[in-house]
Amino acid sequence: MTEQRASVGQVELVYETIGDPSDPALLLVMGLGMQLIHWDREFCEGLAERGFQVIRFDNRDAGLSTKIDAPVPNVMHAMAGLRIQAPYLLSDMADDSFGLLDHLELERAHVVGVSMGGMIGQTMAIRRPERVLSLGSMLSTPGDRRVGTPKLRVWSVLMRRAPQDRDAYIEYFVRVFRMIGSPGYRVDDERMREQAAATYDRCHYPAGTARQLGAILASGSRTAALRRLDVPTVVIHGRSDPLVPFRAGVATASAIPGAELIAFPGMGHDLPRELWPRFADALAKNAERAATPAA
Repeated sequence: MTEQRASVGQVELVYETIGDPSDPALLLVMGLGMQLIHWDREFCEGLAERGFQVIRFDNRDAGLSTKIDAPVPNVMHAMAGLRIQAPYLLSDMADDSFGLLDHLELERAHVVGVSMGGMIGQTMAIRRPERVLSLGSMLSTPGDRRVGTPKLRVWSVLMRRAPQDRDAYIEYFVRVFRMIGSPGYRVDDERMREQAAATYDRCHYPAGTARQLGAILASGSRTAALRRLDVPTVVIHGRSDPLVPFRAGVATASAIPGAELIAFPGMGHDLPRELWPRFADALAKNAERAATPAA
């Protein structure tokens, strides 16, 4: 299916659906600065083959969705523990996601988010648990700064604004993902460069990434609210993640009652192709818990 647009409150979201519309909906929420194309189509088709209507979309301030007309917050102040004025929060991004479901006339959906997308998915489950059939939180954190701080060498790279020049951006993209990627899995440099080029050509917008980061830092901890959840949850995390440390995944799973933690040795802050079938199996198994709740 080709990309479509949905008017959601004050923003417009670009989205795509994959699979049979009569199957249960599975909403995929992408991470910081990433676009719907970063949910690889082959992975999405694998999920569709397991009986889901898959929905992938661009968050606000990313890809082809609405860019917010607001200043970029002072991220360094936030990292120092100071309060900042962020133009929006993760709760607003969660409401965007619900608005997309409304547009699609879907009352409920399975929700899977990676990194910032996991934070948005958690926020959706907290705000409207009756609309979240199951939750998959991947490479994410409950928002507690004590468990989710990146390694210093990674943080220093992420704080540099991405280059405007196309070739320089491709090199930057490759360097970042080599740094945060999975040391236990083969790196396909050609595929990574193709993905970097597609990212740049579709939409290169560093200001939006900075505002999304401001939303993350200004939204605070979700730990207390997560302890009250009653939503089937699987937490997937890499043991070698240098951006969102493994202890953040442990903290997420510990906070959510009944959550299953699945840890992958050698996996960093990416989704290695070799693990796609195992991710899909884990998400499908978790969705089955929603269909057959415990007595």
